Amino acid sequence: MARIIDIRSDKQAALEAACAALTDGFAIAIPTETVYGLAADATNPAAITRIYETKGRPRFNPLICHMADLEMAEEHAVFDPVSRALAIAFWPGPLTLVLPLKPDSPIHSLATAGLDSVGVRVPKGFASSLIEALGHPLAAPSANTSGAISATSAAHVEADLGTRIPLILDAGPSAVGVESTIVKVEDGRLRLLRPGGLAAREIERVAGRPLLRPKTASAAIEAPGMLASHYAPGASVRLNATAVEPGEALISFGSAPVSGADGARIVLDLSPRGDLAEAAANLFDYMKRADASGASSIAFSPIPEEGLGEAINDRLQRAAAPRD
Repeated sequence: MARIIDIRSDKQAALEAACAALTDGFAIAIPTETVYGLAADATNPAAITRIYETKGRPRFNPLICHMADLEMAEEHAVFDPVSRALAIAFWPGPLTLVLPLKPDSPIHSLATAGLDSVGVRVPKGFASSLIEALGHPLAAPSANTSGAISATSAAHVEADLGTRIPLILDAGPSAVGVESTIVKVEDGRLRLLRPGGLAAREIERVAGRPLLRPKTASAAIEAPGMLASHYAPGASVRLNATAVEPGEALISFGSAPVSGADGARIVLDLSPRGDLAEAAANLFDYMKRADASGASSIAFSPIPEEGLGEAINDRLQRAAAPRD
C-alpha cells in the first residue's frame, strides 16, 4: 500500500519523500488546486511509462507538463504574445496552454504522445514547490484509473491506486474540483480544447478575442480530456433529468425539485444555493458517492452552461457517453 504523508502537518517530509521517489523514477500522487495528479518526471521515459501503466491510459493521450513558474515553462515551450499574456494573468492557476515544444527541451516524447506541442501549466501551492525542488517539470494527469472519475482527495486516490503507487501526498480536498481549462493559440485564433476550472469569459477578457469552440468533435487528440468517454463512474449516467427512476441516484443543483426524488437510492445537491464554483468542487466526490450507493444509474438535474457550468457539463457529457 502507498505511504500517505499529510503535507499540512509535515511539508518538509513530504517534499523530501516526493523528490526521492520522483528521482528514482516512480509515479506518485500529488495534490493540486484542480484535482489530485499522478506525477512523474517529464524527462524520464521509464517514469512516464509508469504513469500510463498505473492508470491504464492510452499512450496516444498526451500528458500535461507542470512547471514551477513561467520561467521554467519558457525553457520548454515557445510562447506567442497572447499565450504569454494569459500565463501572466492566470498562473499559477487552473489554465493549461498548448504550445510548440522547443526542439532542445528534455521533455520526453512519451509525455507529449509524440506531438510537436506540449500542454503546460503552473499549479498553485505545494505542487509548484515540489517541481522547483525537483528541478524538472512533472507530467501529471489525474490520479485515477483511465476513464474513471477524477480524484479530488487523497482518500479517492488511495481507494483507486493505493496498491499501485508508493506515495500519496495529502492536502485535503481539491479547491477547484475539476481539471484545468486547456486552450491553444493557432494562426492568431484562440481555441478551447477542454473547458475547466477557469471560466471562458475570464480568458476572453485577458486575450481580447473570442474563445472558439469546436463545431464538431475532432478525431485528433491534441490535449488531455478530449476522449469521448471519460470521467465515468461504474453506473450509467443520465443527464438533464426532471424525474428519478427506481434504483437511480440523484445529483441535483440549486435545490431544484425533481420528481421521484423521495425514492432515489441517494440524493446529493452539488450546490443548494446554485453556486457553480461550489458545484465544480463537489462534482467528482459526489459522483463517487453516488456510484458507491449501488445505484444502477446516476441522474443529474440540469446544470447551467455559463461560467464553470461549461466545464461541469463537459465532464457530465463525457461521463454519459457510450463506453467501449
